[in-house]
Amino acid sequence: MQYDLIIIGGGPAGAAAGVYAARKQIKTLLIAESFGGQSIESNEIQNWIGTPAISGIDLAKNLKEHVKSYASDFVDIKEGERVERVAPTLLVGGPTENVGQKNKFTITTNKNTYDTKTILVTTGSSRKKLNIPGALEFEGKGITYCASCDGPFFEGKDVAVIGGGNAGFESAAQLLAYCKSVTLLSRGEFRADPVTVEKVLANPKMKALTNAIPVEIKGGDFVKSIVYQRTAPFVDNLEIPVSGIFIEIGHTPATSFVEDLLEMDEFKHIKIDHKTQRTSREDIWAAGDCTDTLYHQNNIAAGDAVKALEDIYLELHRQS
Repeated sequence: MQYDLIIIGGGPAGAAAGVYAARKQIKTLLIAESFGGQSIESNEIQNWIGTPAISGIDLAKNLKEHVKSYASDFVDIKEGERVERVAPTLLVGGPTENVGQKNKFTITTNKNTYDTKTILVTTGSSRKKLNIPGALEFEGKGITYCASCDGPFFEGKDVAVIGGGNAGFESAAQLLAYCKSVTLLSRGEFRADPVTVEKVLANPKMKALTNAIPVEIKGGDFVKSIVYQRTAPFVDNLEIPVSGIFIEIGHTPATSFVEDLLEMDEFKHIKIDHKTQRTSREDIWAAGDCTDTLYHQNNIAAGDAVKALEDIYLELHRQS
């Protein structure tokens, strides 16, 4: 069987695409290792539009149920499968028969293979995590990865941000609206845009340290402090009392299965046309954190996936 569309990924982008594919009656297969994406790690999400507060686990359940409720005869769901390869497939038949027709795609998972006319990649990314004592123990107990999601929980408290790039300074800027103080630790020199650094450091509640390497996170039921070393000049084991630690040391896009097929940036994000979500390969679209979009948020990922579906729908009708 050949699908009109295969959606790869079950986060907010994949789920949104699945709902819209069903509403537009596109014969679709949604392949997801699981539903929810990165959000499943969050105890509470307060910026999912239309829902004042929801846990990551409940959001994942809602996404799955929403897709299933619309799926009907149009969207098949394969959960628990991991896509390993996407390959163009030549149409069967002689040269005359193929005139004016396009190549299609075969998707190989860890369990099966599927054929499709178009593809939407919504596989997201995974956050890079600290590998130091206490980092795993205090995950969700003061350690977090989203200032816009979790910043309000730390109102009036002292917090730290780990990471000296634009994401680190942008998180610090958001946290300054809530927190008593924000201390940013950068392993080397700041990598953020100079204008961003200057603007954030102008806030009297803000402090930032270069050449500062986290070595341990301490606490009881929740985070109480972070221990770090200075490398230039070397200073051993300094400790800052904090109630929250926001990690912004980058993320790894889940795009290895299309790495040789699509154009990517230096960080392996899929490059897209930001008007249509089209990739460098005809008939493949991408949305969400796996792309080179400027901002990575659940609501943005879902909106970008809807945008892609609108364009896919028009393209399928042009081909018919």
